[in-house]
Amino acid sequence: MSEQTMRIIDLRGRRLTRAEMLEAMPRADMGTSEATDLVTPILDDVRQRGAAALRDFEEKFDHIRPHDLRVPVEAIHAAEDALDPEVRAAIEESVRRARKVAASQVPHDFHTDLGEGARVAERWIPVQRVGLYVPGGKAVYPSSVIMNVVPAQAAGVESLAIATPPSKATNDGLPDATILATCAILGVDEVYAVGGAQAIAMFAYGARGSEPQDGDVLCDPVDKITGPGNIFVATAKRLVSGMVGIDAVAGPTEIAILADSGANPEWVAADLIGQAEHDELAGSVLITDSTDLAAKVQESLDRRVPRTEHSGRVATSLTGRQSGIIITDGIDQSVDAANAYAAEHLEVQTADDDAVIARIRNAGAIFRGPYSPVPLGDYMSGSNHVLPTSGTARFASGLGVHTFMKPVEVIEYDRTGLGEIASRINAFAVSEDLPAHGESVLSRFIDDPYDKATVRKQESEAGLR
Repeated sequence: MSEQTMRIIDLRGRRLTRAEMLEAMPRADMGTSEATDLVTPILDDVRQRGAAALRDFEEKFDHIRPHDLRVPVEAIHAAEDALDPEVRAAIEESVRRARKVAASQVPHDFHTDLGEGARVAERWIPVQRVGLYVPGGKAVYPSSVIMNVVPAQAAGVESLAIATPPSKATNDGLPDATILATCAILGVDEVYAVGGAQAIAMFAYGARGSEPQDGDVLCDPVDKITGPGNIFVATAKRLVSGMVGIDAVAGPTEIAILADSGANPEWVAADLIGQAEHDELAGSVLITDSTDLAAKVQESLDRRVPRTEHSGRVATSLTGRQSGIIITDGIDQSVDAANAYAAEHLEVQTADDDAVIARIRNAGAIFRGPYSPVPLGDYMSGSNHVLPTSGTARFASGLGVHTFMKPVEVIEYDRTGLGEIASRINAFAVSEDLPAHGESVLSRFIDDPYDKATVRKQESEAGLR
C-alpha cells in the first residue's frame, strides 16, 4: 500500500463500554490552549483600538492593509455585475432551495391555557443584529454566505453584517469577488474585509473608526456570531461567548461513511477524498463491517489521491490521526460507532438505509443513499452545511432558522387564575426560604401577608383555600 493508506481501527470481537467507544474514535489534536494564548491579545487589542488594530492584524496575518475595512457598496455591486453567468445561476439555485427549506423551519407562536384566566404563550423573536463569519484560507466559500444569510433572513433578523478576509488573489484589500457577488444577490451590503480572530472581536465589541473612510464607528457590536472558521476563529468565538451568543465552537470538518459490503468502493473513496480536500486536519472516516469493502476503498484511494488537484493536502488528512477505517462486527456495532463518532456529515450506504438511519442518534446531517453525497449538502440540497463538529453532534444541531430566534414566554394570569394557586405558591416559596416571593403573590389578595400568625386565616377569608 502507498502513503495514502488510512489507518485501521478494528473493533471486532470487542465489547466496549460507552467511554471506551468514545475514546476509540479518531479525532484531531486541536491545540486549543496554544490558540487561546495567541487569540486573547488580539481580542483585547481590537477592543481597545478598534479599526487601527484591525488594519494592523490584517497586514500581519493576511499580508495586506485594507484601505476600506467596510467594503464599499459600489464594489459589492460591481462584483455582482462581473459574475460569471454560470456561477450566478448556481448561486441563485442554491439560494432558492435554501430559502424554501428555511421558510419551512420558521417556528410558530403558540399558547397554552391552564385554567380560567391562566395562559402561557410563547413568542419566537428574531435576534436583532447578527455577525456572520465567512472563512477564507485554503478555499473560497460563497456557499457559507448563503448558509448563514438565508436562515437569518427567514428568521427576520433586521441587521446582518458579514466579515470575510481580504482576497489573496488581488491587491485591492477586498474580499473575494464571488463572495461579494453572493452578498449582493442576497441583499446584504454590510460587509467587512476582516478575517480571523480580529473579525470575531470586531463583532463582539464593535470597533470605532481610525481613518476618515471608517466614520466615527466602523462596526456596531452584534448580539450573535455565527459561521465556521479555523481554530483561531473558533477559539475567539469561545472566548467572547457569554458577551455575545455564538452558534458553536467549530473544529475541523469531518465525514463518516457508514457502509456495508454493497456500497460502491469507488464512490466511497471519492467522498472521503472530497472531505479531506478541505484541510489537513479534516477527518475522513469509513465505518464498515466489510473487510473487502475496506480493502477496495484503500486501493481506490491509492489511484485517486495522486490525481486530485490538492493531493498533498488530501493525503495528509487521510493518513492523519483524525481519519481512519473502523472495522466492526456487524451493522449493530457500526451504528454504535457512528453514534459515538457523531459525525458532522454522516453518509449511510447500506442494504437498508432507512432502518439504519432510524437508529442514528448523533449526526450533524445524514446523507441517505449513494446519490446523496456530502457535496450535495455543501452547495445545493437546501439543507445547511454549518454543522456541529468534533463529536458535538451528540448534543448540538446545525445552523438553521432557530439559530437566529429566541423563544420568549409570555405569562398572562388574571385575578381568578392567580388566586387559584396563590396559597400553593406561598407554600412553595416558604419551603425554599424565600418568603417574600409568597408575600408578593399574597399581597394581591390579603391585607397583611407579613403577619405569619394570621396568614392562613387571611387566605381562607380571601377564598384562597
